[in-house]
Amino acid sequence: MLYYATGSATTDLSSDDLAAILGEVFSQFSDRQKVLAIPPDITRFYSRAGEISCIAHDHFGERLKDILPALGTHKPMTEAELAKMYPSIPTSLFREHDWREGIETVGEVPSEFVKEVTEGIWDQPWSAQLNRLVSRGGHDLILSIGQVVPHEVIGMANYNKNLFVGCGGSKGINESHFIGAAYGMERMMGRADTPLRRIFNYASDNFTNHLPFLYILTVVAPREDGSLATRGLYIGDDTECFEQAAKLSAEVNFTQLEERPKKIVVFLEEGEFHSTWLGNKAVYRTRMAIADEGELVILAPAVGTFGEDAEIDRLIRKYGYRTTPEVMQFLKENEDLASNLSAAAHLIHGSSEGRFRITYCPGKLTRDEIEGVGYGYADCEEMLGRYNPEELTDGWNTLPDGERIFFISNPALGLWSAKS
Repeated sequence: MLYYATGSATTDLSSDDLAAILGEVFSQFSDRQKVLAIPPDITRFYSRAGEISCIAHDHFGERLKDILPALGTHKPMTEAELAKMYPSIPTSLFREHDWREGIETVGEVPSEFVKEVTEGIWDQPWSAQLNRLVSRGGHDLILSIGQVVPHEVIGMANYNKNLFVGCGGSKGINESHFIGAAYGMERMMGRADTPLRRIFNYASDNFTNHLPFLYILTVVAPREDGSLATRGLYIGDDTECFEQAAKLSAEVNFTQLEERPKKIVVFLEEGEFHSTWLGNKAVYRTRMAIADEGELVILAPAVGTFGEDAEIDRLIRKYGYRTTPEVMQFLKENEDLASNLSAAAHLIHGSSEGRFRITYCPGKLTRDEIEGVGYGYADCEEMLGRYNPEELTDGWNTLPDGERIFFISNPALGLWSAKS
């Protein structure tokens, strides 16, 4: 059922608008006594999910019993991050998702279905896993809150990805990431109907349809001045709200360029990106745009590690961001990588496949560390001086010495591709 839907390329929802809309929708659930909220973590700070969660807390009060940030494989949020994103909510309400131990398998998508939708790329049953607080918490309303935006693993982020990945377990996450990588990012990014989405939808329809989910989905896009506008808000308990949000996101978050840039410069904001696991959105979201033999320069002042998880960090350092054939060979020969398929998928996602150069400019990693994983290195301070994010505008820029670049201030907010 669709409870509310509004959005267009010119819609601009204010905080008052959100509060009024959500108050109206929440009033339809006035009898609910044990509410769980599942918002994103700090890596989706600009989704408006923090504000929406605060509105939910204001409305439900003591009936909002638990808040479970959908960490997936990310690090738990710090107290400072919680205070920044959820300023009016007591930290005592927040629970940490443990993607290795705190989950259960609620069902398996049959191998025949998986093989069919992936065109034979994966022919094993897929384990639908959930945090036990979601599957067994006894809540009578579960608010799944987040932003729909193009995504490298599933095509469009959010909806039931917030559950099966954000609140999922190691087996399900590993295999889902690998399915997406093996199927091919370019075949999926910006699309709502993808093999992995069909697998998740099967799991929703067959294993979790008894749970009282209410999806609250935003679509956020930059205004002409670079500030962010909420272009859409969609609320419902089934796939319709996601499909409408995805349609709008494809319109406002997908930039198609007439010309392939020879150089793209991407800035990774300090509060959001502190690892290449997160920061490689700079690679995923631009690889369909950049010219052959071009260069991607990633300004990453806060990046100080590769993986969000210690084991995945070790695997990235060991194998590096190599081409798909190389990673597939590593998988055949090494059990440690074969048992961490999300890491293998990440290595594929972060590769240029030899088509263009990637120059990382990290604030907290050394030249040896960056070159050790297969990237080029440049000094962060020096490159920030040349490509000052405060002086550049999103899109085409011509520098004083005549160099022409395409600048992106936040890769998490969109997808860029050449029209060709």
